[in-house]
Amino acid sequence: MHEQKSPLFRLARREGMPGWQMWAIRLASFLVAFLIGGAIFLVLGVNPIGAYGTIVSGSLGKATAIRQTAKIAIPLLGTALAIAPCFKMRFWNIGAEGQITAGAVGASYFALFWADKLPAPALLTAMALAGAICGGIWGLIPAVFKARWGTNETLFTLMMNYIIIGIVRWLQGGPWEGRPGSQIIPQFDSAAVLPKVLGVHCGWIIVLVLTVVVFVYMKFTKQGYEIAVIGESENTARYAGMNVGWITVRTMFLSGAVAGLVGFIVASGADNTLHAEVAAGVGFTAITVAWLAQLNPFAMVAISALLAVLEKGADTLQTRMDVPASISDVITGIVLFCMLGCEFFIRYQIIFRGKHQEVNRP
Repeated sequence: MHEQKSPLFRLARREGMPGWQMWAIRLASFLVAFLIGGAIFLVLGVNPIGAYGTIVSGSLGKATAIRQTAKIAIPLLGTALAIAPCFKMRFWNIGAEGQITAGAVGASYFALFWADKLPAPALLTAMALAGAICGGIWGLIPAVFKARWGTNETLFTLMMNYIIIGIVRWLQGGPWEGRPGSQIIPQFDSAAVLPKVLGVHCGWIIVLVLTVVVFVYMKFTKQGYEIAVIGESENTARYAGMNVGWITVRTMFLSGAVAGLVGFIVASGADNTLHAEVAAGVGFTAITVAWLAQLNPFAMVAISALLAVLEKGADTLQTRMDVPASISDVITGIVLFCMLGCEFFIRYQIIFRGKHQEVNRP
């Protein structure tokens, strides 16, 4: 007779957790993040309550601060919306950074060379269309390779980021360079700059409209249903007669087009020029936004706003309380880590088995 001790605990997937319990776990993760952040502030000799108050007041305390916070949230929300459909399909698009940049290149062409040929409304429309088309094409390339030859989309889309950034650097020091030797592309003409609404460029209106459009597209259209089916099982989709390759290509083009539109918004609304860092890491941070929101467009609005508050508030924390910029990044990272980590406890539960012994007979 052989005695074998069962494990002290094991993981099991949760089934049918009530909604209130999910939100209770998420709220607890926020509290844990703030407690850890508070401990770090104490180690630095900074009052945690004062530090968190500075973050809030620095991002939301004044009208100018709110506008700056909104400018941070706009591309973050737009990019999260862009990658949501392909992530729903389980096509891991890590190339939103490059698609934003490609869209900015397309928009910048019209801003630099057509500003004196078109009236402002027509010029901005052309810039938006060019941004969407260029971003869509940049997303289309890895999708075609995936559909035709089964390439790894994660590596392919990541590689595309560096290619387009290299192209922009070539443009900066070559054909689009302003003053010789400056390696700087000239500022856009005023006709190529997005107008402001409530003190912020009207890109915020565009991304809020996109939020509704993406929600309706994913939840209530045939294309959205096809995306969901492929995400659950490609074999099931094929059995149902769906053309998986075509749907993959179509979805990635739309995803890249939305990201390219974000590139137009950033270049025309925030930077008023083109440079290699136009995406500024938004393409990667938006992945966190999309996952935390469970690919829900309306939840992305709240999470994008939260991250924008943290980023803008962290800058204020550095200037007002002399906290190193690296510590501000650490606090933001802790909040993101706890927010992502709580999803583990929503999906799984820990079951303790005790110390009893199981008897296996030969």
